[in-house]
Amino acid sequence: MTATRQADALQQFRRLHQDGILLLANAWDAGSARLIESLGAKAIATTSAGVAWAHGYPDGDALPFDLLVATTADITRILTVPLTVDSEGGYSDDPAAVGESIARLIGAGAAGINLEDGVGSPDLLCAKIAAIKGAAARSGQDVFINARTDVYLRGLAPEGGKVAEVLARAGRYRDAGADGIFVPGVTKPDEIRAIAADAPLPLNVMARPGLPGAAELAGLGVRRLSAGSGISQTVYAQIAGLARSFLVDGVSDPLVSGAMPYPEINALMAR
Repeated sequence: MTATRQADALQQFRRLHQDGILLLANAWDAGSARLIESLGAKAIATTSAGVAWAHGYPDGDALPFDLLVATTADITRILTVPLTVDSEGGYSDDPAAVGESIARLIGAGAAGINLEDGVGSPDLLCAKIAAIKGAAARSGQDVFINARTDVYLRGLAPEGGKVAEVLARAGRYRDAGADGIFVPGVTKPDEIRAIAADAPLPLNVMARPGLPGAAELAGLGVRRLSAGSGISQTVYAQIAGLARSFLVDGVSDPLVSGAMPYPEINALMAR
């Protein structure tokens, strides 16, 4: 990807967070990304879990980073819309190493990344964000950093104190250079509204049972909704069902019932 094309992709990606709500149906490889793009997606996000599983690794900073870079390059080769890459915790606790690693993703064409605090300290994530911005500047590029906080997913604050904790972290991450705040696990409309109203960054939430639909979320102030690993998990369930049945009886009909036509898939990939 040329520097000009990547700069255009970044600006396009930033604009998608300014009005309305950006819907991201997370992909895990070039084929799934191309298919999702063909359905009208304005941008593509990866799911760290889906990418890891596709390479035979568990989710959770276990994927060799070279494979993530290669996957990023494969996806950007076939896309015309911006790509944001889930980089988990940056695959290191050394901020300088994280900065240089994310610079490789930028070099492979990523317009954005997700970077999570997990059970680590906010101080550490701030240092990683600053290091990424510094490494990106040295390469003459920029990247949209979506800072993910696991306050809700991991119960890092007591009930009644989670909104305040998220807002405190969002302010710190913004000051370090983050461009968005991702709060997976929050589902209550009043808490979503409170975070969106007071967070200094565009709010991203993740699909979960009980989460309001996109139209309601937009009204609450959410700027980005991610499918997370949900689509890839459902695809794995469908593969398991089809393969299990075929291994039992070898009957062909279930394999073609409802299948996407071969020529249609092939044409998508031939662009």
